[in-house]
Amino acid sequence: MANPSNVDLVYPPVIGAGHALFRALGLRLCVEGDHHIPRTGPVVLASNHVSFLDFALVGLMARRSRRYVRFLARHDVWHHPLAAPLMRGMRHIPVDRTVPAAAYLRARAILRSGEAVGVFPESGVSTSYTIRALMPGAVALAAETRAPLVPMAIWGPQRIYTAGRPRDLTRGRPVTLRAGEPIDVPRSVDVRAETARLGERLQVLLDDLQRRPRHQPAPGQPAPWHPAHLGGQAPPPAVARLSESVPRTSVPPSWLAPEQP
Repeated sequence: MANPSNVDLVYPPVIGAGHALFRALGLRLCVEGDHHIPRTGPVVLASNHVSFLDFALVGLMARRSRRYVRFLARHDVWHHPLAAPLMRGMRHIPVDRTVPAAAYLRARAILRSGEAVGVFPESGVSTSYTIRALMPGAVALAAETRAPLVPMAIWGPQRIYTAGRPRDLTRGRPVTLRAGEPIDVPRSVDVRAETARLGERLQVLLDDLQRRPRHQPAPGQPAPWHPAHLGGQAPPPAVARLSESVPRTSVPPSWLAPEQP
């Protein structure tokens, strides 16, 4: 894969290990809309977040364009003795919620050097499997650097490894990733209003994936991994919000009550 700046020595073997894991799990992967990722120049990928595998899977969206994605991730990962060297080697970006400006400035510099940055604007796994309140950083980065903002949805890995549920390593789970049309975000944009619109776009993409036959529970099968509004037993958004940690600066989509932090 081409990289506009440094030679990547860590990313390729990590990708290889990820692919080996996906093969071991027998994932039935489907990637759609990857032609929306430009082959060169800055781009911001903004994805929903349903599992602890999303970090590895969302990077597949840039495989066609032969890009490496530098992800914003919780700074706790950099404290892990095994993960920390890999995160540094892949030049991902640690985010400390108490001082988020540092991550923003680093992501901005990476975009200005012509690279791809990946963001999970929900800032955590949505346990209702609907789009929860979003942090405005993805929109702000796209506006300031004039990088296209590519919304995308992922669905399926929540059945394997997600928040509040035991791991299920059953082989052959379907996983679908879909990127939408790039968004041109002008410098003069109202960042909070555009972030709310991004949430709406993400929900439309996610809804499409969740309704597909390949992702439906079997008749009579308990489905705590499927959203309540589509017949699953996941907690509805109002209930999920009671236990989720959402930053107060986040922007709720229009369907959430205004008291959402």
